[in-house]
Amino acid sequence: MRKRNKFKHGVYLLVALAMLLYAMPKLSLANGPSWVFGFGVVWSIFAFLVIAAHLHFIIGVDEEKAKRLEAVRKHKLEQWPGKWSEEGRVTQR
Repeated sequence: MRKRNKFKHGVYLLVALAMLLYAMPKLSLANGPSWVFGFGVVWSIFAFLVIAAHLHFIIGVDEEKAKRLEAVRKHKLEQWPGKWSEEGRVTQR
């Protein structure tokens, strides 16, 4: 499942790059401040954000964080039964 999911993000990354490469020559970014210039800048920023998000997922930065969080979660689950037995002893006194 993970490999297919990365493949999907790879395809979306290529589509976003192709869209950006196709649109960059057509965007009017040289005419100075105007609505057309503003649209070109905002559109380019959104395209770069989409590309960065897919690269972030493909590289797997979140996988390391997820592994650390899972280790912490397992450790807390291991401590949980002991904590309940300690609370029971305290209330019985």
